[in-house]
Amino acid sequence: MSVREPRTEAVAPRPPGVTAVIPTHRRPQRMREAVDSVAQQSYPGDIEIIVVFDACDVALPDVDLPAGRVLRGIPNDRVRGLAGARNSGIVAAEHDFVAFLDDDDVWLDGKLEAQMVLFDQHPEAGLVGTAMRVDDGRAMHDRLAPSTVVTHADLVHDRIAGLHSSSFVFRRDVLDRIGMIDERLPGAHGEDYDVLLTVSRLAPVRLVNRPLVAVRWSGDSYFYGHWGPYAEGHVYLLDKHADLRADDYAYSRISSQIGFALAADGAGRPARTWLRRSLRLQPLNVRAWLGVLISYRLLSARFVARVANLVGKGI
Repeated sequence: MSVREPRTEAVAPRPPGVTAVIPTHRRPQRMREAVDSVAQQSYPGDIEIIVVFDACDVALPDVDLPAGRVLRGIPNDRVRGLAGARNSGIVAAEHDFVAFLDDDDVWLDGKLEAQMVLFDQHPEAGLVGTAMRVDDGRAMHDRLAPSTVVTHADLVHDRIAGLHSSSFVFRRDVLDRIGMIDERLPGAHGEDYDVLLTVSRLAPVRLVNRPLVAVRWSGDSYFYGHWGPYAEGHVYLLDKHADLRADDYAYSRISSQIGFALAADGAGRPARTWLRRSLRLQPLNVRAWLGVLISYRLLSARFVARVANLVGKGI
């Protein structure tokens, strides 16, 4: 006598869960938009959204949460600022993949799904980003990257501005290996570049080269006009990553950023020291020449920064 077993259909494994960490400081409406953009992602796996309230009361927004979405709010119990807030979220994360999103930016449709496909295809990747769409308050500007694979040498030579931290998704074990986000960075300026440089030493950085995150570059950005800490943060990066000084183009680029920021902060003499250093290495560095004009009060830093934002670029 034969026995016929009932046929069972193979069940596809559920995609890995992702934790999205959103630091915030007293921008409830924009934070709500950021949270909603994560909750409504088409990704079929679970998404945990952790909003980290930095130096303000925990007050979660009222948003529609589809199945498989969880929203949590926690205070930042580490160093105040973006680095500490992100680390608070990383520590609290329950999933093996961790994503970043600033509270004034939003993810676009299909963003997370496209990135998780790359992680599946390239298990060696430690970080996957996307290109971005810049919103300057008047128009949108798409910023792509030159390649879909970014090496450590690429990042030393060029920050690759189209690769924004609001697009980052990490393997959690990579974050654990690098010691999370460096909370010693002054004002957390340049922490996204620091993370890229550190992670890219351990594992490849891959990119979905489509604009899948919308980034606001308007005058109310958290870092806009904080010139002194901006300069301190970039000096810290030069001291931490010796290979930035070894690449003439990178050293000129960062020296011009430091000099520009010091000039904008009213420190004309030290600004010109950095700007001369930049121009010796790269005589046609436009940022450095603008910094020289600002250092002599012949030009307004705010005006220059605003014009750059209007064409989808930053300082």
